[in-house]
Amino acid sequence: MARGSAVAWAALGPLLWGCALGLQGGMLYPQESPSRECKELDGLWSFRADFSDNRRRGFEEQWYRRPLWESGPTMDMPVPSSFNDISQDWRLRHFVGWVWYEREVILPERWTQDLRTRVVLRIGSAHSYAIVWVNGVDTLEHEGGYLPFEADISNLVQVQLTAQTSLGPVSDFYTLPVGIRTVAVTKSQFLINGKPFYFHGVNKHEDADIRGKGFDWPLLVKDFNLLRWLGANAFRTSHYPYAEEVMQMCDRYGIVVIDECPGVGLALPQFFNNVSLHHHMQVMEEVVRRDKNHPAVVMWSVANEPASHLESAGYYLKMVIAHTKALDPSRPVTFVSNSNYAADKGAPYVDVICLNSYYSWYHDYGHLELIQLQLATQFENWYKKYQKPIIQSEYGAETIAGFHQDPPLMFTEEYQKSLLEQYHLGLDQKRRKYVVGELIWNFADFMTEQSPTRVLGNKKGIFTRQRQPKSAAFLLRERYWKIANETRYPHSVAKSQCLENSPFT
Repeated sequence: MARGSAVAWAALGPLLWGCALGLQGGMLYPQESPSRECKELDGLWSFRADFSDNRRRGFEEQWYRRPLWESGPTMDMPVPSSFNDISQDWRLRHFVGWVWYEREVILPERWTQDLRTRVVLRIGSAHSYAIVWVNGVDTLEHEGGYLPFEADISNLVQVQLTAQTSLGPVSDFYTLPVGIRTVAVTKSQFLINGKPFYFHGVNKHEDADIRGKGFDWPLLVKDFNLLRWLGANAFRTSHYPYAEEVMQMCDRYGIVVIDECPGVGLALPQFFNNVSLHHHMQVMEEVVRRDKNHPAVVMWSVANEPASHLESAGYYLKMVIAHTKALDPSRPVTFVSNSNYAADKGAPYVDVICLNSYYSWYHDYGHLELIQLQLATQFENWYKKYQKPIIQSEYGAETIAGFHQDPPLMFTEEYQKSLLEQYHLGLDQKRRKYVVGELIWNFADFMTEQSPTRVLGNKKGIFTRQRQPKSAAFLLRERYWKIANETRYPHSVAKSQCLENSPFT
């Protein structure tokens, strides 16, 4: 069962896999090796959304002791995918509530007969609260989307269990690709392997037509080819960790990652409480445990646009950042702020200042001539107070592909292009001083909940949702390749091997 409006049962697809011994630490990407086998459960699942108002936990458990089809109609649902755009049922489009997924699985006989085999069910992602039953038994629960969770189900699928505890240890091993690099931060630079690194890249969302947030290999390869065409060397996983396959591609292609947890929406004082703090720390543990072995990940981000001007937010962010540093002392930690520099209570605890600002869009809209002054003032104020390197982590403008107007007006391709040009002039004044990066919002248009301010989703992408370029994509491509050619860390277009392609060499 998955609860949420965005991701279905498994954004990556659940996997059922057996191995000779339980993993030490667990939560590692399931891959086959001489000591382990994997059985992917991608494909069609039986599905039903519960539109009733009286769902009770006890009734749910009683209901699930029999097949889903016996209790009412079901529909086919592909996994991985978001369920929202799969059917023509308007109720599913914005549904938030309990949904059921069910599939019958036939296991290899050796998994069920050989007591030396440990059988583990691993869910790549389910948003945002999940309860999993195996053979009618409530097996595991998980709160929070975008991250994997797992359970040992050997005792539910194996026979003759009496001798299981006396078998002794059995070897279990697998291989991981390795990348070696160092990361450090000074008061004005971000260093990779001891040399200054400038982030020129994008913010992304895992989103596309029909499949929603569901993982899709052709789409992933297309996106990385576009990143390479663009000359980008980095992206931020805004506002949640991305699929493990995405992180592996970043290692392979040499794309540097700011890895962000699902800490978005911390906008009110009541959110900064001990219950939220405990859960936030637990989520950071899951993020670090999953992604710590990826050399592409160079910084953790613990939140996006929290209400960091609040006194309670200062302590909250201090504790989350300190906890993250204890989990991984080797990487810097940040959060993404849109607060006033003088009021931000979390900024003293980060290693790098990440700023979101939308001059001439949400503020002084239409006045492109103000951007350079506003941007210079922003950077100077933040740097004077905190003496830390700064990344422009978001900027951009909504653009409907094919809309044109000269002089530029909002929502046209000319306006987006002109806005970016003004930002770039302002960034160039500071990027050889203490500004260490720029990430456009957004790589591609993405779907959102409908509202009067959204025209079929967020249209700030430099590519459409179908991955076709707007005019601003060509402007950004020219800029990024110019920056790359000015540095010793160009993003190669020729080869695909990680260590030959990456800024880590």
